[in-house]
Amino acid sequence: MPSPVQKQRIRPPALRPGDTVGVIAPAGLITEESLHLGLAALERRGYRPFHLPGILDRELYFAGSAQRRIEELHSMFANPEVKGIVCFRGGYSSNYLLPHIDLELIRNHPKFFCGCSDITTLLTYFCDRAGLAVFHGPMLQKDAKLDGIDEQSWLAAATGSRWDREFGPEVQTLVAGTADGTMYGGCLSLLCASLGTPYEIDTRGTILFLEDVAEPAYRIDRMLMQLKLAGKFDEVRGIIFGEMLDCARGAEGYTLPEVVLRIVGDLGVPVVYGLRSGHVSRLNLTLPLGVAAHLHAAARVALRIDAAVLAEPAPVPISR
Repeated sequence: MPSPVQKQRIRPPALRPGDTVGVIAPAGLITEESLHLGLAALERRGYRPFHLPGILDRELYFAGSAQRRIEELHSMFANPEVKGIVCFRGGYSSNYLLPHIDLELIRNHPKFFCGCSDITTLLTYFCDRAGLAVFHGPMLQKDAKLDGIDEQSWLAAATGSRWDREFGPEVQTLVAGTADGTMYGGCLSLLCASLGTPYEIDTRGTILFLEDVAEPAYRIDRMLMQLKLAGKFDEVRGIIFGEMLDCARGAEGYTLPEVVLRIVGDLGVPVVYGLRSGHVSRLNLTLPLGVAAHLHAAARVALRIDAAVLAEPAPVPISR
């Protein structure tokens, strides 16, 4: 039986040169020095960064209280001057916001929303429950360096131009085939953390992207088995693994691709490994989530993703 087709998502307006981009800290705390570096990186891309005064607040290891962070999130979506929102960093505690998020506000004010790592919690919730196309990719703390962002994929995602990439040998085919489905996913540990909660992920009909960082091979195995036993692979159409940076620890005499193949190699769908988005060494790819995608896995891997924004403005000028 074919996998179900996911519902159409709301596509936000494209980002244009000179647009105001809201910077938020919905999870881990940030420092004043890193804030300045991140804002400068946005300015280099031709945007006008904007943040609220409380962004440097601190409560334990959080960027202030959950109340501060949810008010910041709602304010950025409600502000008509803010055309897009970029998360400053992950860390932990986006889950504290989930019970308080105003989904109607987000549906009625759709905006380009980008992040990764702990922000996976917000990305999947917005995608599933607000029906909003979102973006898995760069954040301002870790990707402010000059080679931190893959420019081609950022511009394709932000402007609505064609997202179409054929990869070199860094992206391996583990199981050959082709697949059409809805692009979806994020950080593996956060996807697993949703299981059994009211915010559980919906992977049916998707090309599922999975990535993580610094997890030993046995823990990757355990998380993949958790998803498999929960039925989250039953109706996927393809699986794409990320770079899996520093995730081969403990792999003696075997490789991490061998580990993941033991779990997902029998699903009858194409599986590829090594796509660089999220926790990466360099050149973070911006992946639109919630829109149709086509995966071709053979001697070379190709991925095409539909536009997730509404218009195609002129490319944002980049100066160094």
